[in-house]
Amino acid sequence: MPETRRDRAIPRLMACLVGVVVAAGATVAAQTIRVTPMARDGQLFVSFSLADAFNEDIQSAIQSGLPTSFTYDVELRRSVPLWVDRLVNSAQVNATVRYDNLTRRYQVTVTQDGRVAETQVTDDETEVRKAVTEFQRLPLFTTRRLEANAEYYIRVRVRTRPRNTVIAVPWDGVLGSATFTFLPR
Repeated sequence: MPETRRDRAIPRLMACLVGVVVAAGATVAAQTIRVTPMARDGQLFVSFSLADAFNEDIQSAIQSGLPTSFTYDVELRRSVPLWVDRLVNSAQVNATVRYDNLTRRYQVTVTQDGRVAETQVTDDETEVRKAVTEFQRLPLFTTRRLEANAEYYIRVRVRTRPRNTVIAVPWDGVLGSATFTFLPR
C-alpha cells in the first residue's frame, strides 16, 4: 500500500511534540529550589531560594514593563506509609516585579496568602533578583497540629507568569523539598 502524505506527517508531528516537551523539561530542570524548614517558638519557619530563575525570557518580560510574577506554592505534608501523603497545611508566596521604563525603577511586591507582606522600589537589578527568588525564615505555619517525633516535609513549587515555556505540561514549574522530624522544645 503506498504511503500517503498523512502517514509521513504523523511521525514528524510526534517527533516535534517530543522535542518541545523535552525542551520544556530542560528549561525547568535547569532551575532548582533549596528549601530549609526550622521549627521554633510554635512556628514553622521556611527558607527557600530559586536558582537560575532569570533566563532571557524573564529578563525581557521584566524590561518591557510587563508585570512578572513568581508564585511559590508551599505545602507542609506528612509522610504516610503505603498511602498518599497527607497535606497538613499550605501557603502561597507571590513576588511580582513591575519595571517603569520612564523612571527606570523596579517595584517589587511580595504577598503571603493574598496579604501584602513587603513592597520595595529600587533601581538595582541584583536587589530585584534577590527579592523575588530568596526568602528567609518566613513564618508560614504553626506547629500546633504537628505530632512530636513524626516525619514531615515541606514542598515548594514555583510558577512564573508570563510562562517561560511554550506549552503547559503537567510538571510545569520547579519543585524543591526538605524533610524534617518535628521535635518540640
